[in-house]
Amino acid sequence: MITGERILEVSGKRLANEPIRGLNINIMLEAVTVKGEDIEMTYEYTATYEQNVGELKIKGVLTAKEDKKLAKEIEDEWKKSKKIPDSYAELILGAIQYSGSANGTLIARVCNLTAPLIPPKIQLGRKQ
Repeated sequence: MITGERILEVSGKRLANEPIRGLNINIMLEAVTVKGEDIEMTYEYTATYEQNVGELKIKGVLTAKEDKKLAKEIEDEWKKSKKIPDSYAELILGAIQYSGSANGTLIARVCNLTAPLIPPKIQLGRKQ
């Protein structure tokens, strides 16, 4: 269960006074730390406005408390492959996306960019 979030850093810039032709959102987990049942995940949320019009970045930390078995599974997967289990990743990516959209809207307003709206729920799929 996600128990909290801390925003560590925000930045936004308008690079060109051109129409926005698209928006790409990238979410990257930078670090995962597990101590017993407590989990901290450091992330970076980036919204890039196409045609090099602008960019928003939010760095933060999500905190969670999970049962020891799941926490150990998350820790082992992170150490092995720098990934978290797919079933848990959907929850985490959804929370980061929601936070990025909500907080990004404030940054976008200041930079005269459109808000990075919340897309449909994130679901991970297997390569075919």
